[in-house]
Amino acid sequence: MAKTAGSPPTQKRIPDKAEKPSQLALELPVERAVSRDDLLESAANRLAVDLIDDWPDWPSHAVVLAGPVGSGKSHLAAVWAQQAGAAILPAAELGRHPGIAAEGNLVLEDAGPGTLDEEALFHAFNQMMAAGHYLLVTSRSFPSAWMVQLKDLQSRLRLAHLVELSEPDDELLSAIIVKLFADRQLEVSPQMVSYLVARMERSMEAAGRLVAWLDREALARGSRINRSLAAEALAAMETCAR
Repeated sequence: MAKTAGSPPTQKRIPDKAEKPSQLALELPVERAVSRDDLLESAANRLAVDLIDDWPDWPSHAVVLAGPVGSGKSHLAAVWAQQAGAAILPAAELGRHPGIAAEGNLVLEDAGPGTLDEEALFHAFNQMMAAGHYLLVTSRSFPSAWMVQLKDLQSRLRLAHLVELSEPDDELLSAIIVKLFADRQLEVSPQMVSYLVARMERSMEAAGRLVAWLDREALARGSRINRSLAAEALAAMETCAR
């Protein structure tokens, strides 16, 4: 588990003060880290992390990973896909790829009511079981809420192992923010991390946008990441979310 540093609130990188301020940009690309070493752990995601670590000794060849937006489902699925050599496919596109579950391990992203081709998912289960492959499905809800009509698919889904993710807690969000700053060669104080965590949207995606905004604006303005800039960033994030 990453720990916040106890050092003074300094940033290691010195920005070029000759640069002109840029326009505020909220949707900044952040490189996605998908190695196991990048997977941070807390009580909010411990069961899911343990599941990733336990593969291939899973209780079932099919797993449903359910949790709210921003809880880290896609990150966990990407880490597992890298370890298991699995393809990643939006659940809504499964019908366009017949036979994909027979080719190897598979991640289906964002399954749920309105996104399922029930016949395609039923056949994918059969292909996976026949070939001995593994299937990881991410969703905002468990299969009981998917309103599945196909009886044969209902029976297959009952064989799946269910794991629930909670929204990130303070411990996990703090570790994520520290790591995101460190990835940009920036070091911030524990007090700054606590200030951000107490006021930000509780999701991993929001943490990525927030750190990217602060990095860009501090560099463009030739300023430090201080409380004033952090408050401005939080206000910008809130405005963008409306």
